[in-house]
Amino acid sequence: MGILAWVALFLACSLFWGWLVFGGGADWLEGSFLAGLVVHVRATAWTAEGIKAFAVLMWLGQAIWFVIGLFSREARLVGL
Repeated sequence: MGILAWVALFLACSLFWGWLVFGGGADWLEGSFLAGLVVHVRATAWTAEGIKAFAVLMWLGQAIWFVIGLFSREARLVGL
């Protein structure tokens, strides 16, 4: 994966996680079947605060992986 695609993918993911944490997305998804599809299978039973906590942890993990991928082409290819 090229560096531009890597950055674009991270920005798209960041928009999603940011919407969940800051934009009211967690409140909107709380208790819905859609939460299980787009967040986590067990997210249907989570409160909005639980969804936000999960989103922050995932965002942090993706940010670390993003920085690693900026310097290592092999890291960008994991999972492809």
